[in-house]
Amino acid sequence: MRTDIFARLDREPEPPKIEIPRMSRTRLALFGGTSAFYLAIVVAVLVSSWLVTLDWKVMLFRPYQQWPELHATLDYFVVLGQRGPTAVMVAAWLGWRSWRQHTLRPLLALGAALLALNVTVGAVKLGLGRLGPHYATRIGSAEMFAGGDIFPSGHTANAVVTWGILAYLATTPRARRYLSALSAVVALGVGLTTVYLGTHWLSDVLLGWAAGLLILLGLPWCEPLIARAEAMVFAVREKLRASRRRVPSLPVAAGGPRPAMYPQRPVGADDEPVREAVSPAGGVGRPSVRTTLTQPRPHAVVRSERTPVTPAGSRRPPRSRPVTGG
Repeated sequence: MRTDIFARLDREPEPPKIEIPRMSRTRLALFGGTSAFYLAIVVAVLVSSWLVTLDWKVMLFRPYQQWPELHATLDYFVVLGQRGPTAVMVAAWLGWRSWRQHTLRPLLALGAALLALNVTVGAVKLGLGRLGPHYATRIGSAEMFAGGDIFPSGHTANAVVTWGILAYLATTPRARRYLSALSAVVALGVGLTTVYLGTHWLSDVLLGWAAGLLILLGLPWCEPLIARAEAMVFAVREKLRASRRRVPSLPVAAGGPRPAMYPQRPVGADDEPVREAVSPAGGVGRPSVRTTLTQPRPHAVVRSERTPVTPAGSRRPPRSRPVTGG
């Protein structure tokens, strides 16, 4: 057994026993509290409360002008919340884990989380239609139902779900703690970066954090569906493998001859004995008759069966005969 660090790159001989998270009382309490916070943010923005006033104060402060030296760095950092690049990176890592552990659960859990995120966040975005800070029309207004798609922040919610799924799928408590802290730092940083760049209101970021956390907290409800989908995929794979291994063969009796690889030509009229006339060496005397049995012809080409004629006299060339004097 390998004991070096590269041993973790090898495929495990059998799937490990992984404890799947369940909806415990603690998780249910957190889900309920986050849902209440989510609704409170939406109501506060709809009634143009103090939260909208805070949004405008932060926006008019223009952080990107206060600290312009951070702009170039944060432009790259905010990509960690963009759905396309982050989904590719995390899917590559989870795909390797799926291959190593003989299970599709990591990839299926990621797919279920992203699907729920797109449906819920996208529906709220389009339903509320809030405009972003760069497109605001009236100072102090909530800019709701104006055809926008900024509330909640998609970058923030995606950062919470994409990086938080790594902590959700961790196999040890220690790894879960470290990954939870790392994903929290990335999600907080991405949300505040969008506020710094002026692409989102502060309330957009607060609702994005809540939306992403609700997806992670409610993911155990999708575990039975994930297990059924994994079983169906493996069943289809086994059927395909079985069909490829199945080779058609002819039944052969015990001790009997095996069927020939190529069909043999049946013995027919063409295989009758042929009587061939042979002349003696000197061309003098009655030709003798020799009976020969011809073998079956392997090809279908019909050759001429004309009896060869042997010339009479000596077969030696003229120049090799002895010259007699005269």
